[in-house]
Amino acid sequence: MNKFIVTSESVTEGHPDKVCDLVSDSILDEYLRGDFNSRVAVESMISNNLLVLAGEVTSKAKVNVEKVAMDTIREIGYSTDESGFDVDKAIVLTNIDEQSKDIAMGVNREKICAGDQGLVYGYATNESKSYLPLSSELSHRLSKRLSEVRKKNIIAGLYPDGKSQVSLVYENNMPSYVKSVVLAAHHRESKDITALRYELIKEVILKEIDSSLLRKDTVIHINATGRFTIGGPKADVGLTGRKIIVDTYGGVGRHGGGAYSGKDPSKADRSASYMARYVAKNIVAAGLCDRCEVQLAYVIGKENPESVYINTFGTEKISLDKIYKIANEVFDLSIDAIIRNLKLQRPIYKNTAAYGHFGRDESDFTWEKTDKKNEIKNLIK
Repeated sequence: MNKFIVTSESVTEGHPDKVCDLVSDSILDEYLRGDFNSRVAVESMISNNLLVLAGEVTSKAKVNVEKVAMDTIREIGYSTDESGFDVDKAIVLTNIDEQSKDIAMGVNREKICAGDQGLVYGYATNESKSYLPLSSELSHRLSKRLSEVRKKNIIAGLYPDGKSQVSLVYENNMPSYVKSVVLAAHHRESKDITALRYELIKEVILKEIDSSLLRKDTVIHINATGRFTIGGPKADVGLTGRKIIVDTYGGVGRHGGGAYSGKDPSKADRSASYMARYVAKNIVAAGLCDRCEVQLAYVIGKENPESVYINTFGTEKISLDKIYKIANEVFDLSIDAIIRNLKLQRPIYKNTAAYGHFGRDESDFTWEKTDKKNEIKNLIK
């Protein structure tokens, strides 16, 4: 196809599902801060003024999970009933037990092994500086800016909940222009909708999408129902791990199905997904192909992957056999090595929970480095 459309979405940190991701990862960070060997799998559910925390934890650290959760929700901006959640009046239920000993005996060995079976994917493309699909990058930029204009009061009368969506036209397999933009911004009852639409176009869309990608016929949908005064947990139940496409590549490429938030790095869902992205990104950055998808599969209690699959979608510059050989030589895909080399036993996860786990130029996102590209290039010669 010479012309097609790709759509990606993102959500703000105040979206109910993202609130739960942030709560789960904040709890994980506190356990890792006190004990880097903590085994954590914590899920959250939020609805109206009820928060439920459940999961399995084995750790030497002592954490007041209720306080961590409430502090996180307050930081997001939910402090009154009108905003969608009142932290001071909330009911919190907890049901956290120890990690299963059957699982622990397979994970806690001389070297850390996979905490479950499963398959994960990593993806990279050279169509953007972040090596993300451009539609995904743009949608994240919009939702992050939507939170920024609320917190800095650049646009008055906003609450934390919000979503973005970008439909991008591709021509000859490269981004050409934006067909449509969707923004949903939770606002006060008193906010004038006409004024809000003008402010969101000026302060969010035009600030984050380059004018070269916008056309006269680009369609902009803002609060398409006409109003968005009931939002946050008051409007929708939130669950940890329900925004896995927002967390990854915006619907481009495949997904193994496992969520990330609330899971310590012994869970391959998280650590191996980060590694798969690291491998794919360095392969593309080294010029071996224009697009790369890496699938890794693991078995509970085993250290090394059961299988490795690399797909370059016909964009490879050298043979696939050579790419496999280089990847095998450069990257150690054992769970223990992934955790060690990417420095994953640190309290870094709260920052990953909103606006995507990939494409972030921040020091803690070690899986986003392209520090292997020169080594890969040298192996081509």
